[in-house]
Amino acid sequence: MARPPLPSRLLLHPAAKPLVFALALAPFAWLVWGAATDGLGPNPAEALSHATGDWALRLLCLTLAVTPLRVMAGLPALARFRRMLGLFVYFYVVMHLLCYVWFDKGFDWPDIAHDIAKRPFILVGFAAFVLLTPLAATSFNRAIRALGAKRWQRLHRLVYAIAGLALLHFFWMRAGKHNFAEVQVYASIVAVLLGWRVVQFLRKKWPQRRYLLRSQLSK
Repeated sequence: MARPPLPSRLLLHPAAKPLVFALALAPFAWLVWGAATDGLGPNPAEALSHATGDWALRLLCLTLAVTPLRVMAGLPALARFRRMLGLFVYFYVVMHLLCYVWFDKGFDWPDIAHDIAKRPFILVGFAAFVLLTPLAATSFNRAIRALGAKRWQRLHRLVYAIAGLALLHFFWMRAGKHNFAEVQVYASIVAVLLGWRVVQFLRKKWPQRRYLLRSQLSK
């Protein structure tokens, strides 16, 4: 029996998941170290808030890239990392939200509620967090069995709306400083990843529609 190619063997290695876990956690560990050693600059609260938000968006892009890479590279073993990466997206989003609630608002809940309703970029970011929460809560095998595969898949398609909201939140965050270079990079990445899915969907649907059209014309 032929051995799987080297990339597949590496992805299936027992150390692969712990390594991905450590790499995904490393930015947070660096931020904690920087905060403890006064290494985050003159405004550490702002640095923590921005960095956790940036890493949430980066990991979201990486999570969305798993399926295209898996299909195009012929590496089904990549799928075993998607759930972990998705949960790390939620982890960094929670840390980003905590920075806002703690450092900006001092856990003043009425002021937080007023701020969410008043400021669109915070409302959009909070909406992304709310939509992401059920995805994180159902990222386990028991939840998949309880919901059923089809309903679980429909629920987790919310990630596409979340990606749009995350980009809009990021755009408004950068708009205050007229810094759109990073926004364009992330928007391009997300557009390519979602565009690939649209193309795959149309390729699957087109033969079915063509068959139905031929059937109707032959009557």
